Amino acid sequence: MAATFQDLKREYGRQLEHWRLAAVRLGDLDAVASAHAWQGLEHYLGVALRQTLSEMVRRVVRSAESLSLELRGARTAADLVRVRRGLLDLRRAYSRAETGVEFYTDALATRAAPQMSALLRACDYIATRSMAEALTPLGRHVPAALTYLDGGMGASILKAGLRLWDGSAESPVCTIKVVRHNLFRPTAVLHEAGHQVSFSLRWTEELAAALRSLGGQLGEIWASWASEIAADAFAFAHSGYASVAALHDVVDGSDAAVFQVLPGDPHPVAFLRLLLGVASSRLAYGAGPWDWLAETWHANHPVRRAPADVRGFMENSVALLSRIAALVFTRGYRAFGGQPLTAIVNPQRVSPAALERLERAAGASAFTSPYWLWNESIRLLALTGYRAAAGAPALRDAAAQQERWMLKLGALRMAA
Repeated sequence: MAATFQDLKREYGRQLEHWRLAAVRLGDLDAVASAHAWQGLEHYLGVALRQTLSEMVRRVVRSAESLSLELRGARTAADLVRVRRGLLDLRRAYSRAETGVEFYTDALATRAAPQMSALLRACDYIATRSMAEALTPLGRHVPAALTYLDGGMGASILKAGLRLWDGSAESPVCTIKVVRHNLFRPTAVLHEAGHQVSFSLRWTEELAAALRSLGGQLGEIWASWASEIAADAFAFAHSGYASVAALHDVVDGSDAAVFQVLPGDPHPVAFLRLLLGVASSRLAYGAGPWDWLAETWHANHPVRRAPADVRGFMENSVALLSRIAALVFTRGYRAFGGQPLTAIVNPQRVSPAALERLERAAGASAFTSPYWLWNESIRLLALTGYRAAAGAPALRDAAAQQERWMLKLGALRMAA
């Protein structure tokens, strides 16, 4: 028996109400994330996030209500066809809104435990401060940072200003994944903040053009890695050798992984990425422990073991690493007002000598005083990361110290 006009109208009305009610429930943000998680955010961060998510859901509710009015006024089969198309669009809109809400509420869920909430607030602060040090002198807006904990090897970012899954709302904050194994060596937070800064200033495009000047296919390949090179450079400018040592533990692996060139992958091949960090250290600071790191890297991954089809590219690239580091750090870019990156964020502030002076000046209060935690959190991260690279006992002590001062910084941020 064929469905009548009224049968279809009733069924469409039922489905519309289902999706409208689902969207209303989705918009109850206090039900999808704990009160403690929301309270653990900086006020302006929580307000911006709630406003964006609420408006995303309200758009779905308004669409459902508008379609319901259209259904009530339907008089012909053609009217019902239009409602049916609208209903399918509404389902898709709900799914996209749900994806956005779930992403952020899952991120907030990692902050449910008070201790983890404090640690992530410290990461929020480090990321935001690093962006401010680059963007504020250039008169640019500094987005808020929301960090969350997850597994895996590497961090990631959803940049502020990018369109969210619903296609209309923009991400109100830069949302940074912090991986468990590096929570107490979180220089990757600086790397991800570097992605946001490069996006805001459009540095990646300029850097790609500079790398393309290396010539030929080699230049094209290095240009394709510009976004990750820029983010690595930002992390290095803020934390020096600490970022290189932490990067090593993320990108090390078998020869097959370290020498693998994946077409379309924005990450430099691991073999060269680590050595570019070493070249950056030599450019900024001369000789140092990074030379020993390079020696062990070459011992573990001699270039002769690279696949034959990429070995020549690896060897030619190694010969150019000092030139590439100079292109990244000493060339002037429009993104920085015609200045080099080092004029905006000076890596000399985190040289081994500078970190030793910081430690002497701060004394025993370096990792406990609110003054030092507020004003020097990034350099303290550089200091503990530099120490951690010295060996197993040093890493153990540095990680414990990093945890203690991050907890204190997170508590200070909560009380502010």
